[in-house]
Amino acid sequence: MSFFAVLFALLIEQLKPLPRRNVVHDALTSWMRWTGRNFDAGRDHHAWVVWGVTVLVPALLACAIHIGLAQVNVVLALVWDVVVLYLTMGFRQFSHYFTDIRHALERGDEVTARALLAEWRHLDASELPRSELMRHVIEHALLAAHRHVFGVFFWFVVLSTLGLGPAGAVVYRMAEFASRYWGFKSRVVGAPVNDRLLALSQRLFSLVDHLPARLTAFGFAVVGNFEEAVSCWRRDAGLWKHANEGILLAAAAGAVGVQLGGHAAPGVTPDRSKTFDAGGSDELAGAEGSTPGLPPEMGHLRSVVALVWRSVVLWMLLLALLSLANLIG
Repeated sequence: MSFFAVLFALLIEQLKPLPRRNVVHDALTSWMRWTGRNFDAGRDHHAWVVWGVTVLVPALLACAIHIGLAQVNVVLALVWDVVVLYLTMGFRQFSHYFTDIRHALERGDEVTARALLAEWRHLDASELPRSELMRHVIEHALLAAHRHVFGVFFWFVVLSTLGLGPAGAVVYRMAEFASRYWGFKSRVVGAPVNDRLLALSQRLFSLVDHLPARLTAFGFAVVGNFEEAVSCWRRDAGLWKHANEGILLAAAAGAVGVQLGGHAAPGVTPDRSKTFDAGGSDELAGAEGSTPGLPPEMGHLRSVVALVWRSVVLWMLLLALLSLANLIG
């Protein structure tokens, strides 16, 4: 059932994607705002309460509906799983920005490309040279593909095998959205945020994303240049401040042979990456601050798209084989 749920959700999302401004996003934002307003009084344990209500209550509700529908009809439970996956995963929830930026760069319109990147990631891209612009586009696209597709996919499959239906997909999406929402509210909007809640949401999402990030990186290695991907994974993951991001981006860089990482340009969020001089391990002190490979070019944008799609096919084939083995067994 997991295979068909993911397959149908991806197909429907390709045919009828959610619009950029949609009721689901607005509902999630309202939910975050409501839980923070009603359960957060600024103390340590309140951060746990807010996160638990924000993330776990929707997941338990999705699980309860799945179990209830499964008691009536398995097909109804499958339909519910497809609906939840459609709302929590999908390329088209971010790919319009990537596509628009790529088209702008193909036309030589770097001003529009920078403006689109700034709108997408809420950063100042006005001073980025072309190669750095493409580097950031590639990095953000890879992270978005992981968080909108592979992370949801892995958690859905794991918990659905335990009979919990789409609870895993909801946990991953809500944990990711919570860490992003509180960070955005604090950094961009400038609204007061409980620092404990912000730190907790980011730490817990890092734990939730620990295994999916490594599985995604492994998939990139399998469908790309395996030797270089593994080498970059082991050597260059420390370029990025967050371990999960570093492993995923380093493996992808090696898989397609592109330089990622390096110094952030002025105005770009300074905590996204770091050089080895700013905290890498001693054994890697000779590194230059970026992965080996060619500077980002237009061809690498297409290579990244192909890498992601090949990874999707890989994991879908593995899921299909596991589902078939389960039926035969």
